[in-house]
Parts: sequence; C-alpha cells; structure tokens
Amino acid sequence: MSFIDDDLPPHDVAGTLAALGVPGASAHPPRILVLYGSLRERSFSRLLAEEAGRVLEAFGAEVRFFDPRGLPVFDRQRHDHPEVQRLRKLSAWSEGHVWASPEQHGSMTAAFKNQIDWIPLKDGAVRPTQGRTLAVMQVCGGSQSYNTVNQLRVLGRWMRMVTIPNQSSVPKAWQEFDDAGRMKPSSYRDRVVDVMEELFRFTLLLRDRSDALTLRYSEQKQLREEGELRKGLGVS
Repeated sequence: MSFIDDDLPPHDVAGTLAALGVPGASAHPPRILVLYGSLRERSFSRLLAEEAGRVLEAFGAEVRFFDPRGLPVFDRQRHDHPEVQRLRKLSAWSEGHVWASPEQHGSMTAAFKNQIDWIPLKDGAVRPTQGRTLAVMQVCGGSQSYNTVNQLRVLGRWMRMVTIPNQSSVPKAWQEFDDAGRMKPSSYRDRVVDVMEELFRFTLLLRDRSDALTLRYSEQKQLREEGELRKGLGVS
C-alpha cells in the first residue's frame, strides 16, 4: 500500500494568496467539485478523481464528489429529479471543477457527458459553470492518448469555464492503482499533483475576479433592454 501524501508540496490558502500577491481576497477554502465518468464499482476514473481530491484536501481545499450512478439519462424533461437538482446545486456551490473520464472509443464516456448535459449554461439568474476553474484528466486502458482531455477542454470552453493549462492522462490505468485504490508512486501520480497544484492556485487567483472577467457586453445590453421594457410596461 503506497501512501505518499507526505511528498506533497506545502500549500495552504493564506500562503498561496500571499505568494500570488492577491490583497483582500477571500480566505475560505476553495470549493472544488469532482466529476468522474464511470458507473463501475472499481472505476479507475473514480480512483483517479479520489486521488486528485486527496491532494486538493491536503492543500486546504473543500472537495465534494458527485456519484453519477443515480443520474437519469438526459432527456430535457426531468429537471426536478433529485440527482439532477443535487448536481446543479453542487456546481453552483463550486468555485472550480475537476473532470476525470475514461477514454471509450476515442472519446469521453456517455456517463461523463450525461452529467455535463444536465448542467445548464443558465438556470434562472444563476450560471452554474461560468467563470469557474477546471482541470481535466483521463484514464486509458492501453497506451497513452489525449483524445478525451482534448474533448473535455472543448466542453469546458463551451461551459464558459477557465480551463487550466496542465492536464493528466494515465495510460494502462489498471497498473497504476493498488488494491486499496491508491495511486502508486510514479511520474503519472506526480503529474496529478502538478495539475491539482495549478488548479488550487488558479482558483484562488480568479474566484474573486470571476464576475468582472466574465461580464459581457451582450448580457449588459440585454439587461438594459429588459429594464427599459419593464419600465415601459409600468413594471418596477
């Protein structure tokens, strides 16, 4: 059994904010939602996601996972389903995401895409993903590829997220975890630490600036027009 958490670089919220030179920033732990793309009992994307979560928690983040097994297939109708509501609330709670999917037929799995399909770009006045940071990872059954992480980047951009530059792709994932589900020491595990380290920093750097960075002319124009319309109708 390989427990190597003591090898993690020292990180904490206050120290990282000071190193980034972010005065007056929020000091609460960064809130990270972790999604993975398999329904199997021993899922390597889940094990990779859990390893990433351990690293983030060691840095001082608050981490929550979503189990996709109870989520209905996306049909544009069951918006009141308890698991759909839970997923949307977790996304609204979060300040950053970690996405981990297996590669299936050269792409992300349906189980992963189903979760994203249930998260709307806009839910009333709430935008559940806009401006949040994102780290992408994949597991491969054979040789290393980057098909899935590349797709996840496109998906993250479509969801208006800030996807960090680093990423993780783990080949022959069945070799990289011990019987207890922990990731064995390797360069692949080191890369996971690197990616979570970068996500932690980016989230602290951007979360207080998210609204300013994602404020768009078209949205402001729409709000002004709606305000003028309401005024013309005599609605306050």
